[in-house]
Amino acid sequence: MSDRLAGSERARLDPFVALPDDGISPRDQRDLMSQPFFSLAKGRRTAPILYEAGGIRVEVHGLPEHGMATIWDADVLIWAASQIVEAADQGLKTSRFFRFTPYQLLIAIARGPGQSQYVRLKRALQRLQSTVVLTTIRHGVNWRRMQFSWINEWEELVDACGHCHGMEFVLPEWFYRGVLDRSLVLTIDPAYFALTGGIERWLYRVARRHAGHQPQGWSFELRHLYAKSGSAARFSDFALDLRRIARRQTLPGYNLFIELEDTRELLRILPRRRSTGTVDSRVEPIRRSGARIIRRSGARLSADRAHEPQLNLWPGTQSGARNESNFRESNSSVVGARKAGTPADGAAASSRPARR
Repeated sequence: MSDRLAGSERARLDPFVALPDDGISPRDQRDLMSQPFFSLAKGRRTAPILYEAGGIRVEVHGLPEHGMATIWDADVLIWAASQIVEAADQGLKTSRFFRFTPYQLLIAIARGPGQSQYVRLKRALQRLQSTVVLTTIRHGVNWRRMQFSWINEWEELVDACGHCHGMEFVLPEWFYRGVLDRSLVLTIDPAYFALTGGIERWLYRVARRHAGHQPQGWSFELRHLYAKSGSAARFSDFALDLRRIARRQTLPGYNLFIELEDTRELLRILPRRRSTGTVDSRVEPIRRSGARIIRRSGARLSADRAHEPQLNLWPGTQSGARNESNFRESNSSVVGARKAGTPADGAAASSRPARR
């Protein structure tokens, strides 16, 4: 074993060589889709996210040097989840230890292969590794808390001329086990990667997670969505961003409607088609529960701004042969809501509460 890997997790794990991106469907992990695990802002965030609701606790901390991992950085995890599921479907052995080329990853998440994207990818990997997550999700009534970073370690392989020949990283066990459980994985629309706003991206994942392809969709109080997002924006800015997104109707596969119920402002999410499902074609029922409050950091800027991709690129080790051996957190208690807003074309939508 090379001295380079002494003390590394890679010394104990068999490598998983990334598959060619031959139309692999993007997959997302359910727990990451509706909990505040990532910063929605483009700028560096160091203020922690502290969220507690429905028996679930999430804490996210970013180091000042790199800042917290962003929702654009999470594209790396979506790509990894897609690779793991595809390999398992092909009967190949998977691993937390990934070996790939930056080109493979960037093309799969709709990024260009240029040098600037490579630089952004490296910065993203730095943030994913330096972000510390503490959560009780998937630990039941015992409230056992798991602590991890989104990437345990990573490395790039470059030659004397600075040319990249490959990359490696190791995923945390918590994320890896969540992807291996097919009931915890959902396919997502490839158009997701074209969304540029932080709230916009987060809102699509919430829509996919909760509304799915239910005819009546799903509804949330704006205050509850604000809590679930972990956004550092003021609530007034966050709500304004949601109204703008509903007016533009930019979410792939979903229509959004702003409604009023008494003094509460609600967002209803309705699917346009029934094209995506869980990886194994099952949809796990989502039940309703009230959400408590969260503790959050102070807010400044609105999070729904035009964002450049925040993924960086770094070379790694050379890829080898293929792997032949190798809850209750959503608030949807809306009854008898009356319409306060419609899409840009003014089309009407049902104000009946969504059920699942």
